[in-house]
Amino acid sequence: MNSSSLRVCVAGAGAIGCTLAARIALSGQPVSVFARGKTLAALQRNGIHLHDLEGRHHVTVNASDDAAALGVQDVVFLCTKAPSLTTLLPQIQPLIGPDTRVIPMVNGVPWWYFHGEGGRFDGEPITSVDPDGVIHASLDPRNVIGCVVFMTAQSSGPGVVSTHNAYRIVFGELNNALTPRLEELCSLIARAGIETQGSDRIRDQLWTKIIANLTSNPVSVITGATLEQIYGLPQMRELALATFHEVLAVATAYDARLSMEPTTFMQFGASMGAIRTSMLQDFEKGLPLELAAIGDAVLEMAQKVNVPMPVTRSVVTLARFCAEHPHKDHVRH
Repeated sequence: MNSSSLRVCVAGAGAIGCTLAARIALSGQPVSVFARGKTLAALQRNGIHLHDLEGRHHVTVNASDDAAALGVQDVVFLCTKAPSLTTLLPQIQPLIGPDTRVIPMVNGVPWWYFHGEGGRFDGEPITSVDPDGVIHASLDPRNVIGCVVFMTAQSSGPGVVSTHNAYRIVFGELNNALTPRLEELCSLIARAGIETQGSDRIRDQLWTKIIANLTSNPVSVITGATLEQIYGLPQMRELALATFHEVLAVATAYDARLSMEPTTFMQFGASMGAIRTSMLQDFEKGLPLELAAIGDAVLEMAQKVNVPMPVTRSVVTLARFCAEHPHKDHVRH
């Protein structure tokens, strides 16, 4: 991968997409952003404003809603929310050639989980996240490099993002091979000032993030609680621990290797401070929630291996009810 002539595109310009695009641009690597509507107009007019641990940054990016005009890319990062993938992928087909590396930066269980996995469910779909097979039909798994994002970012407006925690991203091939294209991708992101790792067991890292998501996101919608409260307050921590152990049992059933000590995990979560989860932010804005990828998909996988998840199922059910029947006292920003 010749970085000087590399064509890189970030598809989706929310908080994570803008953060990634800004960091890549700051490294000197040209980057395009596929965006639409008010977000596109803001990026074209004002670029991206990022406030992170290194300070305040302003970058200009090549923003467009015309995938054909942007042309085939070497690397495409899918930075939309999981529910929007089925809409986004058909729109960005002109970006994807036979050798394009496509990196889905989505929360929860990805549709590609069983592709190249090699176990007894190898090649099976995750119907919760791709019920009609649109994602699988739109994207050849051979183009995909798995990704687990350990980043928190909040957006106060189109193209204006802030984060107060360190960046970390883990990449891995779906078949767990350590390939030159994986190494090159890691180099690209490391140059952007993001801690990066290429893994030969990407699903282990994935379960770590799934546990973090599932112990915090749905309950934040129900309660409005921050990470500090979810993992720090005794009663809330008890609920998070129950979910933690249920998800860990599912991960273990799929031969994931996780070295997570629950007390340390809870302490780390509480140390994140008064962070409102991305799902809570979406809920307050009246946006679709990632419950299918973060909750339903894990329950689907649990059912395949006969692992009961009563606490998790109840919390996901309550979060969905809140989303479908918002109380008048819930503040929508």
